[in-house]
Amino acid sequence: MLFIAAALHNHALETPFLIDFSQFDRYLEQSAPASTTLATSSAWQQMLQDAANLPVVQQLETVNTFLHNTLSYELDTSLYQVEDYWASPAEILASRRGDCEDWAITSYISLRALGIPDTQLRLVYVRARVGAEHSGLSLAHMVLAYYPDAEAEPLIIDSLIQNILPASARPDLTPVFSFNSTGLWAGSGNQKSKHSASARLSRWRDLVARLSLQGIFL
Repeated sequence: MLFIAAALHNHALETPFLIDFSQFDRYLEQSAPASTTLATSSAWQQMLQDAANLPVVQQLETVNTFLHNTLSYELDTSLYQVEDYWASPAEILASRRGDCEDWAITSYISLRALGIPDTQLRLVYVRARVGAEHSGLSLAHMVLAYYPDAEAEPLIIDSLIQNILPASARPDLTPVFSFNSTGLWAGSGNQKSKHSASARLSRWRDLVARLSLQGIFL
């Protein structure tokens, strides 16, 4: 299958979203030629095909389960020898390792490829509480939020736990900002910034450029 186009019957997309898996696999062969890498890519593609006609909640669960079963959590300082690096699906599937941003980004791209509109998905930068309920300690973290509609409470997909929970069940997370390929928001509100994520977030801008070289066109 050359392309997965996110224009399935149960979603209305603002713009087409394509993955050219021929280009994606060529990139993997050149950058990480191990046979296990292409096997992981094939498993990802098969998962997307199998989930294509499922109800949305089952699509969320299928993508989340696949990533939790396939990937191991590892910090950027160990993987890339830098403090913070946002890996693409090709990079995370090649190593089968990644941190919270990498998981959230691959979840986002997988769900966009299944036809879920950008308006219903946001990558959310949060402060994650460490320790007991009233602990003052927190760490920078990223999750993916799915909004059934504009006013609905989002569901949270998180690399740290396998259960997909509504935001109200995650009091340990304090949103700082959220974004997708079409917008940027402060905190947990719906007031959209006049600036795009690409304009304000250099790591996102760098990632989008790399994605296009790997066959993923947001």
